[in-house]
Amino acid sequence: SVDASEAQSVPGFVCFVSAKDIPGSNVTGIANDETVFAEDVVTCVGHIIGAVLADTQEHSRRAAKAVKIKYEELKPIVTIQEAIEKQSFLKPIKRINKGDVKKGFEESDHILEGEMYLGGQEHFYLETHCTVAVPKGEDGEMELFVSTQNLMKTQEFAANALGVPSNRVVVRVKRMGGGFGGKETRNTILTTVVAVAAFKTGRPVRCMLDRDEDMLISGGRHPFLGRYKVGFMKNGKVKSLEVSYYCNGGNSVDLSYGVIDRALLHLDNSYNIPNVSSVGIVCKTNLPSNTAFRGFGGPQGMMIAECWMSDLARKCGLPPEEVRQLNLYYEGDLTHFNQKLEGFTLRRCWDECLSSSSYHARKKLIEEFNKQNRWKKRGMCIIPTKFGISFTVPFLNQAGALVHVYTDGSVLLTHGGTEMGQGLHTKMIQVVASRSLGIPTSKIYISETSTNTVPNTSPTAASVSADINGMAVHNACQTILKRLEPIKQSNPKGSWEDWIKAAYVNCVSLSATGFYRIPDLGYDFEKNEGKPFCYFSYGVACSEVEIDCLTGDHKNIRTDIVMDVGTSLNPAIDIGQIEGAFVQGLGLFTMEELRYSPEGNLYTRGPGMYKIPAFGDIPTEFYVSLLRDCPNSKAVYSSKAVGEPPLFLSASVFYAIKDAIYSARKDCGLTELFRLDSPATPERIRNACVDIFTKMCPSAEPGTFKPWSVHV
Repeated sequence: SVDASEAQSVPGFVCFVSAKDIPGSNVTGIANDETVFAEDVVTCVGHIIGAVLADTQEHSRRAAKAVKIKYEELKPIVTIQEAIEKQSFLKPIKRINKGDVKKGFEESDHILEGEMYLGGQEHFYLETHCTVAVPKGEDGEMELFVSTQNLMKTQEFAANALGVPSNRVVVRVKRMGGGFGGKETRNTILTTVVAVAAFKTGRPVRCMLDRDEDMLISGGRHPFLGRYKVGFMKNGKVKSLEVSYYCNGGNSVDLSYGVIDRALLHLDNSYNIPNVSSVGIVCKTNLPSNTAFRGFGGPQGMMIAECWMSDLARKCGLPPEEVRQLNLYYEGDLTHFNQKLEGFTLRRCWDECLSSSSYHARKKLIEEFNKQNRWKKRGMCIIPTKFGISFTVPFLNQAGALVHVYTDGSVLLTHGGTEMGQGLHTKMIQVVASRSLGIPTSKIYISETSTNTVPNTSPTAASVSADINGMAVHNACQTILKRLEPIKQSNPKGSWEDWIKAAYVNCVSLSATGFYRIPDLGYDFEKNEGKPFCYFSYGVACSEVEIDCLTGDHKNIRTDIVMDVGTSLNPAIDIGQIEGAFVQGLGLFTMEELRYSPEGNLYTRGPGMYKIPAFGDIPTEFYVSLLRDCPNSKAVYSSKAVGEPPLFLSASVFYAIKDAIYSARKDCGLTELFRLDSPATPERIRNACVDIFTKMCPSAEPGTFKPWSVHV
């Protein structure tokens, strides 16, 4: 029950908005399984029940705290383990099967079984979720200024809540202060509330979440549990794999099916596995719905692959880099989902990274260092990545563009992608300038992204925005150039401005739309056939770390990255993206740990308890190089996607830490395999470095105490 009577006494109070004030539908969400406002039942801590409007932000916060809510406690499902016990799964369950797994195990010399848990991650964009809604006062029109990656769904959900057609709602995005996937769908939980509030009052309404509110209600990267059984030969060659992925989806579907799909499609990382049996399960729990996050399930799928690859190399007593190289794909191989690898440059990246990092020489120096130091140990690891480029939902691989040329020769460009600091607008201006129209970049301007210029836009996500929007922009420019051909032929020595003025005088249209879709995409999980990806981006990273065995702290000494980005549209942007993705992955795998109470209440609601990478966490020596002479025929001007693929390369730091821990354990006479979950926090590193001190403080047995926090 909700009592908002005391809130009315707060100065500046305007009104309380709840489900009964919605003029349209309270049902929302990607799968229509969410509500704008909770009615009768809340399904997680952070579920929005109502909104308080006031004349200032401070007054609205005071009034919100004065609202009294009474709850009847329900027994929540919070962790993946609880969901497995209670079979709380979202259907359908996805599978990819290839070859004869049973026969593969029979032919194997060794079989290894294990599991690994990967924690979630908070997006921690600099700008939290923010919306300004401006009612227009006639015919149900509403203008929304939103920090979102997904204008189409923002428009659609707001229109549904307001009970008007989508053509009455205009969504505008100038730019975002970061997104990382967190604003692909979850901004709508705020946007629809603000739109309803503006409708009720008939006045503009603004809401920007505080960091603690944003972290509590908007979800993050899906935590994963991976269970595997792998069969392999004495030389380390993988024969057969059986793997189960469980991800914590939270209280609604949102994008969890897409996340588990991509995890299954990346369970091989870069390795040729002849026999595969895999299952992907989304767990429904009482947490705020988890959502898209840079990599979208790919890093989780590949991380578990590197876990068993690392362990089987130890089991064989062989150098991990040799076993990894032995199992890498070759040009023309078929993946476990039966897509042929074309333009496979990964082995070139691998050889260049081994060479540029002086891997073998430094490995000997590390072995010598570890012999001479008991409480400080160093480790090194080289990791490849293969990342599929495309939305796994085929119809999303489309984009539109609108190009206006004015009589002074200036160009106004609009396309379906949004700018969030990744440099998309810069690349699109480059496509128009020197590449298409042949004019200086100073003549081209992008004002914003909006639903009244380019409709039905796909979200700026999946790393494909430069590919699809770039081709749409190019298409629009070609239309204008074709119209200008007769004018250019009649005055070949004229300037761009001369041609445009002549075109106007001769009544030639100087405005054009462009459209592009990626052809021939589509994959059938049941039949394991089709083509889920347009192409793949490849990369290799080698990292060296030093751990303190007594405190669990670690230093990132050096990282070398070789990345295939095709023929780069803008090398400066692409190198920045590689560096940024790597450091964000560094947080995922070594630092950032979300802590929840057993009831599902998030403790880590700000930088005081949730640690993201800082300047000191960047490798002291950090070298990034782009692979040369590798044009990609399947994207605009031979380029390649770069946003998500490099993130997983930071797993090289995680496995370098694990390598250093093995050295520490060896000094205590321990040589057997051990489990290290992600992230590799100081607590986990310290406890894994077994010694006389850890033996003096044994861990309590599960079930003998009530934990203050749980791994969800």
